Amino acid sequence: MATDKPKAEQTLSVDERLQSLYKLQTILSEIDRIKTIRGELPLEVKDLEDSIEGLHTRVENYKREIEEMRTKMAAEKEKIAQSENLIARYKAQLDEVRNNREFDLLSKEVEFQTLEIQLSEKHLNEYARVIENREAEIKETEEKLVDQNHILTEKRAELDEIVSETRQDEDRLREEAKALEPMVDARTLAAFKRIRKNARNGLGIVYIQRNACGGCFNRIPPQKQLEIKMHKKIIVCEYCGRILIDPALAGVEEAPATDK
Repeated sequence: MATDKPKAEQTLSVDERLQSLYKLQTILSEIDRIKTIRGELPLEVKDLEDSIEGLHTRVENYKREIEEMRTKMAAEKEKIAQSENLIARYKAQLDEVRNNREFDLLSKEVEFQTLEIQLSEKHLNEYARVIENREAEIKETEEKLVDQNHILTEKRAELDEIVSETRQDEDRLREEAKALEPMVDARTLAAFKRIRKNARNGLGIVYIQRNACGGCFNRIPPQKQLEIKMHKKIIVCEYCGRILIDPALAGVEEAPATDK
């Protein structure tokens, strides 16, 4: 019992399949061209969005640090108030001392609390400098955010305009490509897609140019060129793996090769 084959393998010759495949390549190359028109805009928009998110995070971190500094300043001020109260109490006690030992102990306590006040004041100055620096950095970052948001708005508008202009053409081309796929056998189509994916220029099928592969430009032996022109089987370049066809099948008039 004969097994059913896909329609392309049942009714289409090799050259018809290759012609369909080359037409498919032409359509996909046009889609690639449309994507190139968009250029790096999608990546630029994404980078700007990430940058803006990072700037917002930086501002929030600065604000959090300022709050921490203010909390520490409040604690230092409380310590200063406590030390001042202790100093006032110790000085009052100095008027009532009965011996030198008590006088020396109270004097040392006053001296110690005075040093504590000085240390707290030093910390207050340090925290104030940090707050001043962070507030300046917040201002600078927020100014940068305004600029970045302005640029992002322009880039998004530019990208939306390009996408809007090209979407209809791209959708039409994709429909044409989808309609062509059944005109190629499944194995050749899968190989073509795999080759195209790995190729830098997106070409999975090329025609011979000046006796060389139109993809990698390595020379093709005359015998293999003859086999390609016969359209008896699918032939690939032994160097780059692209499917090869002769210029006539691609509808291209081959330029004569010049011997040097």
